[in-house]
Amino acid sequence: MNRAYHRRVAFGSELGSATSGDLLGTSTVLVIPVGSTEQHGPHLPLDTDTRIAEAVAREVAARSQDAAGDALRYLVAPPVAYGASGEHEAFAGTISIGTEALRHLLVEYGRSASRWAGRLAFVNGHGGNVAALTAAVELLRSEGRDAAWCSCTVRGGDAHAGHTETSVLLHISPAEVRFERSRPGNCAPLVDLMPSMRRGGVAAVSEVGVLGDPTTATATAGKHLFEEMVTGGVDRIARWEPRADGMLT
Repeated sequence: MNRAYHRRVAFGSELGSATSGDLLGTSTVLVIPVGSTEQHGPHLPLDTDTRIAEAVAREVAARSQDAAGDALRYLVAPPVAYGASGEHEAFAGTISIGTEALRHLLVEYGRSASRWAGRLAFVNGHGGNVAALTAAVELLRSEGRDAAWCSCTVRGGDAHAGHTETSVLLHISPAEVRFERSRPGNCAPLVDLMPSMRRGGVAAVSEVGVLGDPTTATATAGKHLFEEMVTGGVDRIARWEPRADGMLT
C-alpha cells in the first residue's frame, strides 16, 4: 500500500466525510479533483485520470494545511469523475459528457460551493477538460467568485497511458496496473498527431489507445513524477496568482 496515495489527511479534511457543522466558522479552500472515465490502453484502469487528480489533490491539501495551520481549512471534494473524452470514444469503457456539459457542471458546482467555501481550486487530471475548465473558471471569476485551476503536469511527460501515467499508477495504485498487458503506442510528438486526432480521435493514431511507451514505466519513476505534480500544485495554490483564464501559474 502506497502511503502517498492512501494517506488520509486530518479528520474533517475530506468534504465527503465532513458534516455541515464541521464547516461553521471556518475559512475554507475547497480542492476539487477533476478527472475522466476513459480508456487508458490495455493495461491501465478507466479512472486513471481521476485517480491521479484525486491523489494529487489530497496530498496538495495535506501539505497546504500543514503550512496554513489553523488559518485556513483545506477540504478535498469527491472527484468529478467524468470529463470531455470524445477523442477516446472508439474504445470500450469510455464515457464522455463533452465540453459543454462539463462546463455547465463546473459553473453550477462553483456557484453552489462558493456560497460557503471562500476559495475553489480545481485540480485537473485530463487534458481534454482544459477548454471546459477555462471557460467555467473565467465565468466564475467574472461573477466575483474566487476560483482557479491547475493541472497534474510534469516536464517532458508523454501524452496518454505511456511512461508517465503508467509510472504514476505503479506508485499510487500498483494493484490496478496490468503491466504484463502494456504495449508501446504512438510515440510521435503530440503536435504531430493532433491533425489526425481531430479527425478520428486517438484510434486514428494508435491501435492500442496509447501515446507513449508504458513498457519503460517504473514505480520509482512514478514516485518522482507524482512528487513533481504535488509540489507544483502546492506552489501554485500557495501563490494563488490566476491568469486571465483562471489557470494558476
